[in-house]
Amino acid sequence: MEWDRPLLSGEDPVRRLKRGNGQMRIAIQARDVRGPFLARVSELSGQNIYACYQCGKCAAGCPSISEMDILPSQILRLVQLGQEEEVLRSKAIWLCASCFACETRCPKGVDLAKIMEALRVMVLRKNVDKVNPLEIPRSILGELPQIALVSGFRKFTS
Repeated sequence: MEWDRPLLSGEDPVRRLKRGNGQMRIAIQARDVRGPFLARVSELSGQNIYACYQCGKCAAGCPSISEMDILPSQILRLVQLGQEEEVLRSKAIWLCASCFACETRCPKGVDLAKIMEALRVMVLRKNVDKVNPLEIPRSILGELPQIALVSGFRKFTS
């Protein structure tokens, strides 16, 4: 998507994120900031969402960053801004390896892996599965490690 072009007819400017240089274009509404979405994420993760001041060290150390559609620091910023729809629709929350590289680099001790897990739980509680076991080809089932299958099903299914 080209970010310097004018908006197309009917295009939502709120949903346009700019990736690469860390800039985001989001319309902020007062009712979203400190709303129920943030309270749920804080409760599920046990983290202070507002401790993050967007230094970007989490994104710099993330091993999964090349596959993510939104940077980890941007995910946290979107959560801070109450952008529930955008965050829960992101594939970045599913690609987080929970390796804790972000937590060890964070100067404020924000555990982004716990926040990502809380976001995944919120999606799964809506009975939205990201993996269908019946779609895995039988020919490769015997080759896959059982622990990987169990782990994947626990992470990606409700």
